[in-house]
Amino acid sequence: MHLSDVTHPNQLHGLSIHQLEQIARQIREKHLETVAASGGHLGPGLGVVELTLALYQTLDLDRDKVVWDVGHQAYPHKLITGRYHDFHTLRQKDGVAGYLKRSENKFDHFGAGHASTSISAALGMALARDLQGDDYKVAAIIGDGALTGGMALEAINHAGHLPSTRLLVVLNDNEMSISPNVGAIPRYLNKMRLSPPMQFLTDNLEEQFKHLPFVGDSLTPELSRVKEGMKRLAVPKVGAVFEELGFTYMGPVDGHNLAELMNTFTEAHKIEGPVLVHVATTKGKGYAIAEKDQVGYHAQNPFDLATGKAKPSTTPKPPKYAKVFGHTLSKIAEQNPKVVGITAAMSTGTGLDILCKKVPQQYIDVGIAEQHAVTLAAGLATQGMRPVAAIYSTFLQRAFDQIVHDVCIQKLPVFFCLDRAGIVGADGPTHQGMYDIAYLRSIPHMVLMAPKDEAELQRMIVTGINYTDGPIAMRYPRGNGVGVPLMEEGWETLPIGKAEVLRQGDDLLILGYGSMVYPALQTAEILSEHGIQATVVNARFAKPIDEEIILPLAKQIGRVVTMEEGCIMGGFGSGVAEALMEAQVAAHVVRLGVPDVLVDHATADQAKAAIGLTPAQMATTILSRCQLEEQMATLHQQ
Repeated sequence: MHLSDVTHPNQLHGLSIHQLEQIARQIREKHLETVAASGGHLGPGLGVVELTLALYQTLDLDRDKVVWDVGHQAYPHKLITGRYHDFHTLRQKDGVAGYLKRSENKFDHFGAGHASTSISAALGMALARDLQGDDYKVAAIIGDGALTGGMALEAINHAGHLPSTRLLVVLNDNEMSISPNVGAIPRYLNKMRLSPPMQFLTDNLEEQFKHLPFVGDSLTPELSRVKEGMKRLAVPKVGAVFEELGFTYMGPVDGHNLAELMNTFTEAHKIEGPVLVHVATTKGKGYAIAEKDQVGYHAQNPFDLATGKAKPSTTPKPPKYAKVFGHTLSKIAEQNPKVVGITAAMSTGTGLDILCKKVPQQYIDVGIAEQHAVTLAAGLATQGMRPVAAIYSTFLQRAFDQIVHDVCIQKLPVFFCLDRAGIVGADGPTHQGMYDIAYLRSIPHMVLMAPKDEAELQRMIVTGINYTDGPIAMRYPRGNGVGVPLMEEGWETLPIGKAEVLRQGDDLLILGYGSMVYPALQTAEILSEHGIQATVVNARFAKPIDEEIILPLAKQIGRVVTMEEGCIMGGFGSGVAEALMEAQVAAHVVRLGVPDVLVDHATADQAKAAIGLTPAQMATTILSRCQLEEQMATLHQQ
């Protein structure tokens, strides 16, 4: 059987170990070939090939349920569930999604993109099964990094109090999350795996058996099982941790040994109540370059398979916002020992790896724990420190209560830096930074700002650190800046709540926020070709809005357009409309941004085009709205 013939995971049932190993090899080949061409998550999926095949050998996916945490490691799952022939479209518009997606395939039993959700969802399925009198199996696969998330621990605690509820949790322990793991649980697992008793038995037990009479150089199956049993006896404490929580613990199991995995899962399914199977895997397995650099090859842009190097760009690009952020913050931190950068397992993605290298004592990685990161920052702020919490927009929404309860109510000067704000592209709806303007704008004491380019980002970093009257947040996009000159030092702060006028015109007022300022200028140029002259304002702040500049201009011009790369509902445009209404300024307002839809995976440009946010599209929308307004005015005059 060839992988390309597999449309249903049950087709693999009954294959020999050798045949499954051939399928495993083909999965890795297709996985590497696709990610090298289109980009995506590389290491996680390579590490769980045997785990996936072995687990699915013991399940009937027409009935049984599988929940993959995050979804980084679900590419093998996709390849054996009927998506082989479409897999080359991975993360492309209208192609295979990079994460689990229920609407994409019937075998994606639960959608994911954020960490630590799998055990909760799987337990919900198991409880539904029991309440409905059904009898299917439920399995959750979670990585050691995601296990540190509070939600995962809450779910484990709950499941442990349900001794009659059958639930299989597979702990995929590859010793790595996106950044080197932080926290007691991963450290404990690692300690267990590297403990002297384990190493001694692993290295010497077989040699000791060889000296027994009648054994010699060969081990019987029975003695092999004794060996594995003794290995487990060498580490009773790790099992005790989970068993104290109410789980039956099995492991550690070699995550690349198909026979051992299948036997273990088969036995696990027989246990009444929750069971945890601890599987030790190698991230990037089968691709030596990825095995050696597990952080760097967690996810990749298109790259050369032979060298592992990213494919060079044909044209030089400006520096990425994250790099400018990390470099600038590091420069400031070197001069100010009170500045502390905080990340939730995203040091490289946020640019805080630069801070870690230059001033490690002012760098904190809390692991996959955004809620803890926010309240930790609040605690630091109470003691006069200047905490800078650099968290992706999509992940910060997980800590909404902590922002309200622990930061804003106490008016603590925490500086939130929201990377990946707006449309992020190929990662799809779970990762789009759509909602931060709306959810942060609603909280008292919060200040919101967004730079128009990487140079203004530098000034806003200084502004955020120097602002001590309460919390302040800065959003900025993924990817490269616009190519403006940068300063190495001497950045000046911006006055809070002050905008700037970039272009003068009498017919229309365009208010651009953050990444939409330059598109606003481009839109104004297109409109000028149609005889409409627009004033363009770089709002800079969504809260407080610069009423001193905006209200008189709106009153004078009478037509206002707001542009933002975030949800329209409750966003920057809503704030402008509210300010105009409160001031009783009669102006026609058009809000442009992300409508009430989920933005699917595609390139950022494709996603913007799909929702009408290119300059040409926005100019067309404005022209049609202006014409309608003129027609209505003519009707009223008649």
